[in-house]
Formats: sequence, structure tokens, C-alpha cells
Amino acid sequence: MRLLAFLGLLALVLREVGTASLPKEGRKRREEQTPRAGDSNAALPVGNYVLNPDNYGDVIDLSNYEELTDYGDQLPEVKVTSLAPPPRVGPTESSTPARTSSANPMMTRPTTLGLPGSWASHGLPTCLVCVCLGSSVYCDDIDLEDIPPLPWMTAYLYARYNRISHIRAEDFEGLTKLKRIDLSSNSISSIDSDAFRGLPALRHLILAGNQLAALPVLPGGVEFLDVRLNRLRSSGIRPEAFRAMKKLQFLFLADNLLESVPGPFPLSLRSLHLQNNRIETMQRDSFCDPEEHKHTRRQLEDIRLDGNPINLSLFPSAYFCLPRLPVGRFT
Repeated sequence: MRLLAFLGLLALVLREVGTASLPKEGRKRREEQTPRAGDSNAALPVGNYVLNPDNYGDVIDLSNYEELTDYGDQLPEVKVTSLAPPPRVGPTESSTPARTSSANPMMTRPTTLGLPGSWASHGLPTCLVCVCLGSSVYCDDIDLEDIPPLPWMTAYLYARYNRISHIRAEDFEGLTKLKRIDLSSNSISSIDSDAFRGLPALRHLILAGNQLAALPVLPGGVEFLDVRLNRLRSSGIRPEAFRAMKKLQFLFLADNLLESVPGPFPLSLRSLHLQNNRIETMQRDSFCDPEEHKHTRRQLEDIRLDGNPINLSLFPSAYFCLPRLPVGRFT
């Protein structure tokens, strides 16, 4: 009897302790949801919830779902790529997509200048057809028929292996930073006389492999001029055209139709290639000043006249100022 009384007393104590440990609000809600005998609206227990018509909405309310499940510290960060589906637009948001800037690593600043002809009608920017890397523009082998509009900061232009036939005066207008132009292997037959005059920074001009019969006015700052494999005649080069080019060091005129040496040349010249032309004669002042017999042109060490019908041994007075004889036929 004493054991049964002790167990009963222990059960009462544990019940009181459990009830006291619940929050007041929880006890109250639990008492309210406890079904009473004879109550038609008696609640039905569902899992840890007590379901009745009054609290049905509370039981299935998922408005606090984010607070209940937060995996921010457990799942890796998901990066959105360009293949992700577009975000769903709400009824109050604009349906017009936001404009984003291009992330092309080969173009430092996009240009909206269009190409001439049919490309211009489509509004294609030059740097979408060509490749722009910093201040360099590469337009090689893309069937160009004209010089495309170039970004103002262009310093190096490569438009080789195209079908360009004419260079206009406005093609390079305003490009004061342009240092190098390479138009090799096109079909250029004519160049406006002022096409290169407004380029103070131009140092390298390469027009090899075209159909030029005459040269335009060239800037005085050009150091490297390559006009090989054209149709140049001596009449197509203005008298003393190269003398005014005080910085000219390399002049390549091989494989043309020249009948004579197009001198005189500036003192800065280091290499002169005239091979495979039609040169038959030479002036006394082509390389040296006949009045200054003590003068020596130490820089001009590379002169090639091989492949011409000229007999170089007939013009000994033309070489006295050179550090070495030209390469060619002396018999």
C-alpha cells in the first residue's frame, strides 16, 4: 500500500512540473484545444497539431516557410549563368528587359559606327565584324571592299587579304593616333592624294601586293614603307618624293615596273630594295652628292638592285659615298 501511494504521489508531482514548464500561451492554447465531452466542435489531433475549424488556417499556413528552412550556411552558392531562364515578371513590373553592357574581352570600348555598303544598312558595328584589341583593329580576310569606319583611338590597323580597291581621303580622317596601316594583298589601284596626309603619328605604311601605279603624298614621319608587288612606274612617283621624308629608314619597292632609281633619298635611309624592276640606268646623285666627295652615307648599307637589266659597273661614281656596293649585276 505504501508503494502504491508513493507512485501515485510521484505521478502528481511530475504532472505539475510538466505543466509549469510550458509557456503560458502554450498552456492556454492546449487547454482551449482539449476536446470536451459532448462538444460538437471537438478538435481532432493531427500529428503535433490539434485540428478544428477555428485553427485550420493556422495549421496549413506556410507564410513563414523561409524562417523554418534556412540552408544558407549549408548549400554552396549557385551562380546564375546566361543559360538560366529569364526571371518571372510581376504584374506591377515592366516587361521590357534591362539593357546590359557587352562583356567582350577583345573590345575595350564598343563602337557603333556601321560598315559601308550593305553592312551599314544592317547597322553592324565595326568591332563586331573586325576584332578590336585595345588600340588595334584586325580586319583580315573578311571580304572588305572599303576601309571600315574606325574607332577614334585606333593606332594599328590590319586589313589584309580583302578586296579593297580604292582608298578615299576621308577613310582615315581624324585618326591622329594611327601609327601602322597594313593593307597587304588587296586590290588597291588608286589612293586619293590626301588620304595619308592628315596622319601625324603614322610610322609604318604597308601596301604590298596591290595594283598601285602611283604613290600619293606620304607623311614625313613614315619610317617603314613597303610597296612591293605592285605596278609602280617611275612616272607614278613625284620628283624628290622621298627626300622630304626625314625619318624614312626602310623603303621596299621590289617587284614593280620602275625604269629608274627614284632618288634622291634622305640621309636616314638604311635599307633600299629595288630588285625585280625594269631599271636600266642610274643618275650620279641617286645615292651620293656629286659635289661632296668626302661625304659618306654610313647608314645605307643594304641596297638591292638584282633582277634588273642595269649593269652597275657603268655607274661607279654613284657609289663612292656608300659603305658597300649594291647587290646586282656588275658585268
